[in-house]
Amino acid sequence: LFPALHTTQTKAMGTEGLTAGSCLFLFMLVLIVILILTKLYDFHLGSVTESTLWRSTDYGSTYERMNDKVGSKTVLSYLYVCPSNKRKIMVLTDPEFESSVLISSDEGASYQKYRLSFYILSLLFHPTQEDWALAYSHDQKVSSMSFFSPQSVTGLDKESDLVHMEAHTPNGRIQYVTCRALTCSEPNRNYPFPGYIDISSLVVQDDYMFIQVTTAGQASYYVSYQRDPFLKIKLPKYSLPKDLHIVSTDEHQVFAAVQEWNQNDTYNLYLSDTQGILFTLAMENVKTTRGLGGNQMLDLYEVAGIKGMLIANRRLDNQVKTYITYNKGRDWRLLQAPATDLAGNDIHCILPFCSLHLQLQTSENPYLSGSISTKASAPGIIVATGNIGSELSYNNVGMFISSDAGNNWRHIFEEEHNVWFLDKGGALVAVKQPTVPTRHLQISFDEGRQWTRHSFSLVPLFVDGMLVEAGTENQIMTFFGHFSHRSEWQLIKIDYKSIFNRKCTEGDYQTWHLHNKGEPCVMGQKQIYMKRRPGNYCMLGKDYAKVLSAESCICRAHDFECDYGYERRREGNCLPAFWFNPAVVSRSCSQGQKYLNSTGYRKVVSNNCVKGVKDMYTPRKQMCPNRAPKGLSLSTREGKLTADLHTNITFLVTNIQLDFGDGTAVSYSNLSWIEEGIRHVYKTAGIFRVSALAENTLGFDTTTLYLHVTCPVEHVQLLAPFVAIKNKEVNLTAVVWPIHSRTVTYFWWLGNNTEPVISLDGSISYTFTSEGMNTVTVQVSSANAILQDTKIIAVQEFFKSLLLSFSPNLDEYNPDVPEWRQDVGRVIKKALLQVKDQLLVAVFPGVPTAAELFLLPHKNQSEGRKKSEEELEQISEILASALNQNLVEFELKPGARVIVYITQLTLAPLVDSMPRHSSSAMLMLLSVVFLGLAVFLIYKFKRYILYCVIIYLNTVSQHCSHHLSTSLIMHIRIISVLT
Repeated sequence: LFPALHTTQTKAMGTEGLTAGSCLFLFMLVLIVILILTKLYDFHLGSVTESTLWRSTDYGSTYERMNDKVGSKTVLSYLYVCPSNKRKIMVLTDPEFESSVLISSDEGASYQKYRLSFYILSLLFHPTQEDWALAYSHDQKVSSMSFFSPQSVTGLDKESDLVHMEAHTPNGRIQYVTCRALTCSEPNRNYPFPGYIDISSLVVQDDYMFIQVTTAGQASYYVSYQRDPFLKIKLPKYSLPKDLHIVSTDEHQVFAAVQEWNQNDTYNLYLSDTQGILFTLAMENVKTTRGLGGNQMLDLYEVAGIKGMLIANRRLDNQVKTYITYNKGRDWRLLQAPATDLAGNDIHCILPFCSLHLQLQTSENPYLSGSISTKASAPGIIVATGNIGSELSYNNVGMFISSDAGNNWRHIFEEEHNVWFLDKGGALVAVKQPTVPTRHLQISFDEGRQWTRHSFSLVPLFVDGMLVEAGTENQIMTFFGHFSHRSEWQLIKIDYKSIFNRKCTEGDYQTWHLHNKGEPCVMGQKQIYMKRRPGNYCMLGKDYAKVLSAESCICRAHDFECDYGYERRREGNCLPAFWFNPAVVSRSCSQGQKYLNSTGYRKVVSNNCVKGVKDMYTPRKQMCPNRAPKGLSLSTREGKLTADLHTNITFLVTNIQLDFGDGTAVSYSNLSWIEEGIRHVYKTAGIFRVSALAENTLGFDTTTLYLHVTCPVEHVQLLAPFVAIKNKEVNLTAVVWPIHSRTVTYFWWLGNNTEPVISLDGSISYTFTSEGMNTVTVQVSSANAILQDTKIIAVQEFFKSLLLSFSPNLDEYNPDVPEWRQDVGRVIKKALLQVKDQLLVAVFPGVPTAAELFLLPHKNQSEGRKKSEEELEQISEILASALNQNLVEFELKPGARVIVYITQLTLAPLVDSMPRHSSSAMLMLLSVVFLGLAVFLIYKFKRYILYCVIIYLNTVSQHCSHHLSTSLIMHIRIISVLT
């Protein structure tokens, strides 16, 4: 009955041993040229090892191998075609081998190779400038997602080379940045959103831009309409979204899929107003399907060619059913099943107990049709895989078609097929799914009512896809696949020009009225389409117009959806939700101004109805009522109660007098809403009480928040005594720099305790209950930074100490750094080598130079405490006598001798009385000096060499021999040299 199809099978593509399972396959059709890139993937190495570029100039009859033109050993990764000049091609090399880009200006016939200093992961042409392209790359330090705004040509972006991107900051956070492509250095960057955003959340689409900000585990979403400032998206008040995806932004409205906190494999579908701010619920519990890559895909399908028409799979009472809408989700209904099966037998399927259910997954392979398929050039024709019954099933499925936009359906196949549209729906081509090989295709010229079978291959072929690209003079289909899992790629070209042997004339067309179960007004219009009569084998011309007429309808209730904050009840009316108070809207405006008072309804976006009930449902402008302020709210733009020092903090408030808590206050009047917020910079860290006051002649309202302004701690110094008495309370102090006010948390790790003591104060008191060397560590936490310092404290039941001073010339050489003080203390301690375990020396910071020498009881106290106390008393008297007689000195440098004196014999006692003066108290009094330690860390003096501490032994022996044993005299006679 039909002219024979002209079929040509090209030679196999690939390299020796190339298997279909290991090859990635890319098609690009440029005017009359087909480019194909094949890659050899080595499963053992886990990477691509070879690639081949093929080119055809005769619609796929023959192919030329282009490897010599791009470099015989060059491994390619992707092809890109310039949208504004189809002759320009860019090819990227595989970054695993090299970083280059190949550019062709003659449809891929020749290439110029350019080496790059960075690796390109993906590339994007500018929509209008053929010589502009934007690359995405990352290294170990920076990773940013960037892209040109598609709206740069429509006037939304003033500069055509404006780039929108996410940029990583040095602290690892993400900011939204815009800049000119050629001058994108830091001084030329703009930050349209003041705070940080979540990674990979920036979306620039049509008139809208979206970002996401997560605070304390809760995500907030912001939108910018036509490049206006970002505003927070408003979902129902008690919605707690854990995920949000933008489905579409067509026709000045946002479709968003939101997964609530209690959902796992379903999403709620929301529709916005024109600005994309106020969202209302369109359908609950829309099913998702997990794709091959593990990502979830929403079971929602927008029918091409008909505005406002969508199909969705909804989970209800543990069943999934398919619903259809003709007014953008305002109303949904089940699909009526076909009246008969393929054999002509009646199907008894009664709504709502039984209906038709469709699988709505689009194909991840761009050369296969997926489980549902429509074309804008063939309005009203829907081909899909599905089943008939009480719920959606993936067993016993078949193929179904509708020629009138989903009102009526016909059963066309009992098995799953891929279906492609030829010549704007004039013919349909179907091939079985690629799970089994086939050498036949089926073709229909009457919208699926009748199908004829044709052989396109001598050997059964696993069909992996088809490229359909109709021209004005040539009509070509190109099948590609493989004979077996280890065979090379096979391409089969089918020229179907002979099927359509003439161009259509007026008599070949008929009219078709779009309707919804007999209702002729769809989206406020009566639309009449012109379609080719089924069975006519003529070809549509380039000037074919599918819409014959569109007449506006009178507005009725179904042209309006519930406004934000309102819900549709069973009787069909839109009434306020339990969480929404309509009066709040009027409270946000000022006396003398007007506001839009909602009727509870808003017109479905892009609905074209006129008159009728339009005035009844449209919001009305009314004067703001005279009332005392009430319900005043105050928050930061990001919803956070913390901020970094010296950064802009934006407060969102209404008509207010604002006190920032740091001595700054501002007043605003006659404002209904401050959309951009009020910005303030804090110059000191601390916790600030931010208050807002709204007042008029009838009264006032106030609100308050407490903002924590923090900056990272740069240095911490633990002040602690060198020696403490057992069971006696001591003070421990942590000095931080820069100075923080109430924004630091201190964690004290004391001795062998496994849990820290936590405080908000930099000082604590603690009692050590056991003798020995005890470790004390303080950790300071502020602004996501943690620093620590550690000291070791000797805990004894009793000890003696001497306060030391030095001749004034030592101060001239005192650099006042910790290392220098440690050296001086070490020299004094080494002077008494035989009792070093009983001796500790602490040189205090600052000038005049002072130190404290601690005498500890011997570790072996078997002789009793009294005996040990007497021994310490004797030693301290001997040392005090030597120091009082100026017998201790050392040479700091040639010609500079330093004498060590005793200042006072402290009472840090041998008895249990409270000491009048202790080492702990002395260190606390000197704590102010430690504030200079931050400077010491930056500038460190060269250590001095301390020479020869000599204690003149003769005099000591003459005066003290009758008090000391021989061994103790020997202790004093030792000369210590520090090198």
